[in-house]
Amino acid sequence: MHKRLPPLNSLKAFESSARHLSFTKAAEELFVTQAAISHQIKILEGFLGIELFIRKNRSLELTDLGKAYYADISKLLNRLADSTTKLLSQKNDRHLTISVPQTFGIQWLVPRLSEFNQRYPDVEVRLKGDDRDEGILTDDIDIAVYYGKGNWDTLQVEKLAEGDLLLLASPKLLKKNPINDISDLNKHTLLHIQSRDNWQNMANYLQIEGLNIQHGPLFSHTFMALQAAVHGQGVVLANKILAKQEVENGNLKRVLPIKNLRDSKSFYIVNQLDKANNDCIKIFKEWIIAKMAKG
Repeated sequence: MHKRLPPLNSLKAFESSARHLSFTKAAEELFVTQAAISHQIKILEGFLGIELFIRKNRSLELTDLGKAYYADISKLLNRLADSTTKLLSQKNDRHLTISVPQTFGIQWLVPRLSEFNQRYPDVEVRLKGDDRDEGILTDDIDIAVYYGKGNWDTLQVEKLAEGDLLLLASPKLLKKNPINDISDLNKHTLLHIQSRDNWQNMANYLQIEGLNIQHGPLFSHTFMALQAAVHGQGVVLANKILAKQEVENGNLKRVLPIKNLRDSKSFYIVNQLDKANNDCIKIFKEWIIAKMAKG
C-alpha cells in the first residue's frame, strides 16, 4: 500500500532548523534564503497539521511534537545520507568538491550551476559553503572560490572578476523616502557587511561630510544585508556581482550611481598546486571563468 510522504525539501529544512534552532543558520547551511526555509517549514506544518516550532522575537523553540518528530527524522535522514554516500562510493563517476563563500554560492553560482551539470553530466558536483580565505585548502576540497586580496602563495590562483560597490535599496523604500542626492542618505538606515569600512571608504572617496557611518546594523554575510535591503530595512553598499540577482529581479534598485567605487576585494578561483592538472578542476575552471566573463 502506497504511503503518503512529506516533501523531502521540507524535511531537510526542518532537520537543519531544529538542529540549529535557527532559520538563518539553516538557510546558510542549505544555500537558500531565510524566507525559503520559513516557507518550507510552513509547508511541512501544513502537511502534518501541527506546529513544529514556537517562534519568538529572537529565538526559536521546538514544540513537544516537534522534538519527537525531529528525533525520528534526524535518524532517518542520517541513514538516508549514509546509504547514499555508500552507493556513491561504489560509483566510478568523476566528482568535484567545490568550496565557495556562502553569498557567492546563493546569489551567483547556484542559479547557474545547472548549466555546468548539463554540459558535464558525468562530473558529480559537491558544493560546500565556506567564507574562510586563509589560503589553506584541506584535502577534501578540490577547488574553491575566494573573495579577498589574491595573496595566497601556496595555491594556484586565477582572478575571476573585480566588482564595483553599488548603493542599493528596495523600490518601495525609495518611493516612500527618495534618495536624490548624497545628503538624503542621512534619512536612511545604513546596512553594513562585516564592518563599517566600505561605507567609510565611500564617504572618504566622495568627500562626504556628516554621514553617520556608526549607525545601522552589521551583517556577517552579504546575502543577509541584501535581504534586509530587499525588505526595506535600509540602504546597502554591496558588491555588484553578489547583488546582481536581486537587481535583475527588481528586488533592489541602484541609487546615486557612483563611478569607479571599487571593492577592495576580488573573486579568485584557487586550487592546490599538485592538483593543477586534474581534469575536473580544469573543466570547471574554464567554465566558471568564461561564465564570469559574460557577466
